[in-house]
Amino acid sequence: MDRWDRHAIELLGPGFFEFNHDGTGRFGFITVEGRMDGRPLHAAGSPAVEFTWERSDECDHACGRGTVSLQADGSLRCHIYIHRGEDSAFRTDRETASGRR
Repeated sequence: MDRWDRHAIELLGPGFFEFNHDGTGRFGFITVEGRMDGRPLHAAGSPAVEFTWERSDECDHACGRGTVSLQADGSLRCHIYIHRGEDSAFRTDRETASGRR
């Protein structure tokens, strides 16, 4: 993430983003956790999803939005926004449900 370092991201455990085939998903990093509702983006180029999310940040209600695009190497390029808060771009490696990258 461009805003936070690995130590901060994994404060309470490994940071993660998980996307399901039905457009839902979940994530966790630092003290932020969320449940996502995504929709495909109709843009040229790589497959992408825009999503809204809600859940908590340090046990307080939080919500926001974000975008994710699949890169040719299988990684994801993402940007997450916390409503009335910070935002961060990041890139993730792809990991399957079985834990393989």
